Amino acid sequence: MKFVEEVVVDEFLPTLRSMLAEDLRGRGLTQREVADALGISQSAVSKYAHGDVSRNRRVLEDERVADVVERVGEGLASGELSRVGALVELEVFVRELEDGDLLADLHEAAMPELADAEYDFAVHDPDSGLRERERTLASLRRGLRTLTAASGFSSLIPNVGSNLVECTSDADDIDDVAGIPGRIFDVKGRTTVPGDPEFGMSEHVAGVLLSARAAGADARAAVDVRYDAGLVDDLTAAGYDCVEFDPEAPTDAVADAVAAATPEGTFVLYQSGGFGIEPVLYVLGPDAPTVARVVRDLL
Repeated sequence: MKFVEEVVVDEFLPTLRSMLAEDLRGRGLTQREVADALGISQSAVSKYAHGDVSRNRRVLEDERVADVVERVGEGLASGELSRVGALVELEVFVRELEDGDLLADLHEAAMPELADAEYDFAVHDPDSGLRERERTLASLRRGLRTLTAASGFSSLIPNVGSNLVECTSDADDIDDVAGIPGRIFDVKGRTTVPGDPEFGMSEHVAGVLLSARAAGADARAAVDVRYDAGLVDDLTAAGYDCVEFDPEAPTDAVADAVAAATPEGTFVLYQSGGFGIEPVLYVLGPDAPTVARVVRDLL
């Protein structure tokens, strides 16, 4: 009797790890960095590099495995994907291959009696909440890199600071929205990011995003910058719906404005200030990289 987990451990994982090690080394990571990224020893990385580990030909030649290796390798090397995020991606991938797919075939080859049996090893949900949250964080990191790499972005940061946020598909409160802890500030002309994105870190910009979604907008990301009438003109000329709201309104001004204007796709919300209220402009869209690119194009 042989369990599918044994097939995974004995045949699939050694091949997958060796492919990931090769991919990461090819991206310029040192042997130590590869070992840290994969949670293995340097000696194991050395064995993979010298072909001292037996590899399964069917796994090596499967295009889907190669695609996952490339995607996870790129994410780990760039920092877009955390080790937890990589683990979730690969766990889900393994479970998908167990469900009447490559791993099920390898399992049958190791235990022929299974060929006539009906079984289902799809025990993990590919659409798990953890997987979506890790993907949201990865998307937010990509958007953040676009902003921080944009020359002159610090000039668009309001006095209260900026934040870039992205939420899960079913977000209904702040804990479902990831943002930058402490906000993004301009320190002597330099964009300063105090920490890695986390969920539940932005009440203000996340609140604007959630209000807009509650009013029917399908946006999942938002970023705030300083308000300027010229910026509104530029964004309007670029084809974006620009919607003004009253920050001193007694009701949810964002929700009211969005419900009345019914903007689609990527759009802009802004308020020109009030008593003790700094004017601010918000770009909302489907994901963090998209809204970050809109801001970058203003520079």
